[in-house]
Amino acid sequence: MTKAQPSYETLSVEHHDGVDWLTLNRPAQFNALNRAMMDELLDYFGGLYFNHAVRVVVLRGAGKHFCAGLDLNEAGDFTTSVAAGARGQRRVAEIILRMRRCPQPIIALVQGAATGAGIAFTLAADVRYAAENARFNVAMAKIGLTGCDVGISYFLPRAVGATNAAEMMMTGRFVNAERALRIGLVSDVMAADALEDAGLTLAAEMTAMSPLGLRLTKEGLNLSQDAGSLEAVIALEDRGQVMCLGPFLEEGAAAFLEKRAPRYSDE
Repeated sequence: MTKAQPSYETLSVEHHDGVDWLTLNRPAQFNALNRAMMDELLDYFGGLYFNHAVRVVVLRGAGKHFCAGLDLNEAGDFTTSVAAGARGQRRVAEIILRMRRCPQPIIALVQGAATGAGIAFTLAADVRYAAENARFNVAMAKIGLTGCDVGISYFLPRAVGATNAAEMMMTGRFVNAERALRIGLVSDVMAADALEDAGLTLAAEMTAMSPLGLRLTKEGLNLSQDAGSLEAVIALEDRGQVMCLGPFLEEGAAAFLEKRAPRYSDE
């Protein structure tokens, strides 16, 4: 893998074959979210929208834990005034919005703790794999705040159902990897040392899709979650398929019949 630019203080970004490996890189602090990491995540995800050289993002955490949530040593930034709290809150929330707006699928590889902002980042990913030692909680409920935070009340009930979400959000209870798989919070659980290979395999399967087809699939999934009717979803799907028919179907069908990898253009 080769280092991508720009370089960051709290993040590591490596690029290989159309895939960015984005690592939260404060292992001594369990990758807790501080001011620098907020700014760098905003910059990174904001820069993806028109960067078609990056087709998939794999998100992971360095060290023992994925992300231990907000760095409480900097929590004072949120409490000096209502205005300061609103600004700080929106900065974190904007990271989640940019993760969902970017056209690249995001694969989260979670080991150890994914708490607070960590579970929010996990939920904002498109596919979530967990190590056997992973555990998740809505940590905000444990420190005097509401459990409805930075998109969690939107994503969590959709992932695990309303009653499981209520239990997690109203208590801050931890959910281990086994239960996370059972309730749909993650799609697979494996040994920690198998996470990277699983991410490699999944990213390779995603990048085997046509470039436009992959971007439109993420967009279509996002929009269909809030569509008002089946008719609206089908209209969206029809549009996407027609956009892909001309440039990609002939090559995709030929590659399938000839038992070879397709050669798609993104121009």
